[in-house]
Amino acid sequence: MAWLHTWAGVVIGSVLFAIFWMGTLTVFDQEFDRWMQPGTRIAAPAAPVSLDRTVLPAVTALADGNLQWGVRFPDERTAHLRLFARKADGEFVTRAVDGTTGTLIAEQGSLAGTGFFFPFHFHLHIDWLGLGYWLVGLAGMAMLVLLVSGVIIHKKIFADFFLFRPKKYLQRASLDLHNLTGVLGLPFHFLITLSGLIIFVQIYFPQAYEGAYGTGKQAQAAFQIEAIGRYTRPRLEQPGQLASLDAMVAEAERLWPGGKATFVRVWHPGDAGAYVEVRRSYAHEVTMNLDQLYFDGQTGALLYRFEARPVVGVHRFISGMHFIQFNHWGLRWLYFLAGLSGCVMIATGFLFWLESRRASHAKKGLSGVRVVEALTVGSVSGIVLATMAYLVVNRLLPLDTHFAGQARAELEVWVFYLVWLGTFFHAAWRRAEAPGQPARRAWSEQCWAIAALALLAVVLNAVTTGDHLVRTLMRGDWQVAGLDLMLLLGAALAAWAAVRIKQVRQNKPGTRAKAAAANKTEGARG
Repeated sequence: MAWLHTWAGVVIGSVLFAIFWMGTLTVFDQEFDRWMQPGTRIAAPAAPVSLDRTVLPAVTALADGNLQWGVRFPDERTAHLRLFARKADGEFVTRAVDGTTGTLIAEQGSLAGTGFFFPFHFHLHIDWLGLGYWLVGLAGMAMLVLLVSGVIIHKKIFADFFLFRPKKYLQRASLDLHNLTGVLGLPFHFLITLSGLIIFVQIYFPQAYEGAYGTGKQAQAAFQIEAIGRYTRPRLEQPGQLASLDAMVAEAERLWPGGKATFVRVWHPGDAGAYVEVRRSYAHEVTMNLDQLYFDGQTGALLYRFEARPVVGVHRFISGMHFIQFNHWGLRWLYFLAGLSGCVMIATGFLFWLESRRASHAKKGLSGVRVVEALTVGSVSGIVLATMAYLVVNRLLPLDTHFAGQARAELEVWVFYLVWLGTFFHAAWRRAEAPGQPARRAWSEQCWAIAALALLAVVLNAVTTGDHLVRTLMRGDWQVAGLDLMLLLGAALAAWAAVRIKQVRQNKPGTRAKAAAANKTEGARG
């Protein structure tokens, strides 16, 4: 089990850290949206939004009106409406709408949090043959193996809950912190990993439904209709007028006692066969319910009602625990801190492996430690540095920027990946000062860079938008102010880490035998 724990972590640890890091950021993905898309920093509508008076004019302004479109209402975390439309030529467009005035907000030119951090978390932005989903699934299974084997090899699991000796040598301190974050966050880590696998059961275990529905696209469509609901009817190719959408929303909320509509979509607008889909909000419940109603577009009559069956309801409850889309700020912060603890657990696992083998690899002339250390630096401090660069370039590039055929949103993503790739080369270049010694310069320089970019992001936000920290606090915009405060805290922690790296003590030659004996006793030598 110790061997399995060690090598499962070393082989897949870099991917796991990226998944945990992006998942942690995704807890506040909509707050990142508001920070990175300044045009959406508007006040929430004081009264319920009227689709008839507010949204329909915006749809007309967006295109000719003869398109499939949908709108998501504002909520506690998002002050604007989100308008989605698919034009006749197949082009898909998304725009923000001011719910008070009904005006279209200028294109913000950024994927921000929901468009970049969130998809990265579950498929790494690798779409080819669904490879990203399978890599994340493999990492999820490896994480379950690590958690179970980690519990088995720790004989003092309850003592580890209270044991942390930061002033000990790096190997000892790393193992203590690894154990502490692993034990403290064990329920969360297990829940978040298992639920992540269950969410994509259709991808990882299609046999679950193929036995009942068969294979092929028609079988998949039949499963989708029964599991998550879907109603369709063809266009009649005759002109038709759309009835009051506000009346349909009111009727939907009457049929859902205590429930509120969160999403409305119009199918076949302008056609006599038009119909309207209304979905129920799950902002105040854990379960990401699939309740939906379909109304006739011309008469407003109810055509179809869907509520998930019990098995799907359990699946959606598990999904809700993972995605935390319900409004609960206390739990949201706990998720964020638990996600960070997972990042610390993975990083310290790498550090312990490096320190436990550094001297022996140097004596034998092996390069394993140097390779893993370069990967560790790039995987840990590197992805954090790339994230800071992503935020900085967001505040530097004008909205209409185009370069080499790439729009602003794509350029931000390119900067992220190029900076991240550069951190691996930097770590390999900044090798250890002497054989058997850690690459202090690589760690230290990247930490200083993180601190500088985090501070620069806050300054650029104030300069480019006028929303300095004092102003956002005074007007009660805790989303923008909170992200600025977290960046400042992150800058301070990174600077402290850069200074502390030079002060960390290494294992003395005489302590290696004691360390090996202690590792063997705890079942952690591997």
